[in-house]
Formats: sequence, structure tokens, C-alpha cells
Amino acid sequence: MSVWLRPAHTLDAGKLGDMLTQAVHDHTWKPRLHSAAEDIGFAGRMIDRGWVTVAVDEDDRAWGFMARENGFTHSLMVARQARGHGLGTMLLEDAKTQADMLDLWTFVANTGARRFYERHGFVEVGRTDGDNEEGLPDIRFRWYRVTPGQDDNADREGTPT
Repeated sequence: MSVWLRPAHTLDAGKLGDMLTQAVHDHTWKPRLHSAAEDIGFAGRMIDRGWVTVAVDEDDRAWGFMARENGFTHSLMVARQARGHGLGTMLLEDAKTQADMLDLWTFVANTGARRFYERHGFVEVGRTDGDNEEGLPDIRFRWYRVTPGQDDNADREGTPT
């Protein structure tokens, strides 16, 4: 699959909302809190705020997206049929070129996402027992750009030294 990245457009909201809905269906441990229409609305609000980069094919079909507000990642999704083709990595690496630090939350139960972020240099910096809308335990992950001369043992809870 040949894809490239572009800023999301308002008309992408339907496809991105579908990805959010599908992610809930794919994870049986995750409670269904929102309708498909609400997922589309949520995707539209992230797009309107300028947070979303989308991975599209030669026909401009969306296959994945990342919603990022400065250093905080709100969402990273890849359509079920496009998983395993490097789109998540492409979106994440693009974000890394634009920030010195990336922060995100993922559910403890989402072992695939946890492994993905750890493979890409994220470290765990916190956990909750379910202090979120879903009421599920989650993990806060953080990635720092390592610059030449930076101490690899820098305090990862605060600002890199």
C-alpha cells in the first residue's frame, strides 16, 4: 500500500470516526460509551482544531490518523485492514520530527499499543487505576528526543536536561 501524510480535511471526519468506532469493536474489553455519530463528531472537532494528520492512499482514502495537540497525542488509529503496513510508525515518526517530547495515554489492557510505543522509544511515566471516562486502568507514556550530548539517564519525569 502506497500512502503519504497530509493534514486532515473536514470531509475526513466520517472515515476517522469509523476508525474510532471500529477500535472499540476490536477491543472487547473496552466499553462502548459513544455512538458512531458521536465518534464522527469527535473526529471533526479534532480536525477543526488542526490536530489531525491523516495517512491517505493514491485515491485520497484515509487509512490512519494521528491527532496531536503540540506534544500531547489524543489519538493514533489505523484502519483494521491497513494494520501491519507501517502506517502507525509513519504517523508517529512524522510527529517526532515536529516535537521534542510526545506524551500519551493507553489502556493497560491494550498490550499491542503498549508494545508499539515501547518499540518506538516511549517510556512509562505514570499509571492510573481507571481515572478516565472508561474507568479502565491506563498508562502514561512519554517519548523524548535524544540530542547529542544529552544524558541518557536524564530525569524523565521533568524536562530533559
